[in-house]
Amino acid sequence: MKQAVNIMFLGGAKRVSMGRMLIAAGAQLGMEVNLFSYELSREVPVAEIATVIIGRRWNDPELAEHLHSVVEENAIDILLPFVDPAVEAAIRYCASDPEVWTPGGNAEMARLMFNKTEADSLFRQLDIPVPDAADTCSKDCRIIAKPRFGSASKGLRILSLDEYCQFALTEESSGFLCQRYIENRKEYTVDCYVAHNGEIICAVPRIRLEIAGGEVVSTQTIHDEEIEQLSHKLLHQLKLTGPVTLQFLREINPDGTLGRAMLMEVNPRLGGGAVCAIHAGADIPLCILKEFAGKPLTPCRDWEDVKICRYMQEVVFRH
Repeated sequence: MKQAVNIMFLGGAKRVSMGRMLIAAGAQLGMEVNLFSYELSREVPVAEIATVIIGRRWNDPELAEHLHSVVEENAIDILLPFVDPAVEAAIRYCASDPEVWTPGGNAEMARLMFNKTEADSLFRQLDIPVPDAADTCSKDCRIIAKPRFGSASKGLRILSLDEYCQFALTEESSGFLCQRYIENRKEYTVDCYVAHNGEIICAVPRIRLEIAGGEVVSTQTIHDEEIEQLSHKLLHQLKLTGPVTLQFLREINPDGTLGRAMLMEVNPRLGGGAVCAIHAGADIPLCILKEFAGKPLTPCRDWEDVKICRYMQEVVFRH
């Protein structure tokens, strides 16, 4: 087993806590973890614990060549993506370079998950409950139009049924997934890790209590048998590996009860709030390093209910 491991984050500008957890997990295994991060600017929070490398944009045609030079120069062992476009880039790069490893796998499925229209069609084929398609909604419904390749809730539109009918006639509408808008809802995130042999190591649901600037500020793990069972079913069917983040919702009925769980989306990468699941006992950083080292993983079924609250801390750059 290597005594020193070089990990490069791809788009992990704010992932300071996750970086520290990886360093701590390495110490448990007798590994010295050295962190790097591939970013568009050196002045990002992760510079507090990692060497920041100025990279290319994810759609740059020379990205793979530049990644290769960076990996070679810094003797990178593991690529760890934190943003959607970096997932497929990491998987494809590691397929071309057996000396470098990433915990994720199945590039084609990862690509499909980032196409909301194709993903929705697949979920329906797999009999996974999702919100009703816009075309089946009654007049008292509102419609949510999600950009087909969007992320972080950017570009969402909330439309009346009449507005949707007009929108559906436009060429622009082909770039959106349109579903019934569930106004009164409770949202859940499930932080998962799937070993390369397909074994599900953890699937820990949590509720997001507060969001600021697209980042979860307060979140709490919660046991929910239906969501956990749906998560296991979905993970087995999709055959994704490594860290996977699932998003579910439940409609809040007029009497205050909760409806059935419905899947919103699947992100085959670590979520920003995955540190909550780690504090609850699902040690995903340890899983990553153990798999890299060829060590067996132990499924986590007895995680705790915990709540985390995050705070801002400055990182100073002197010019």
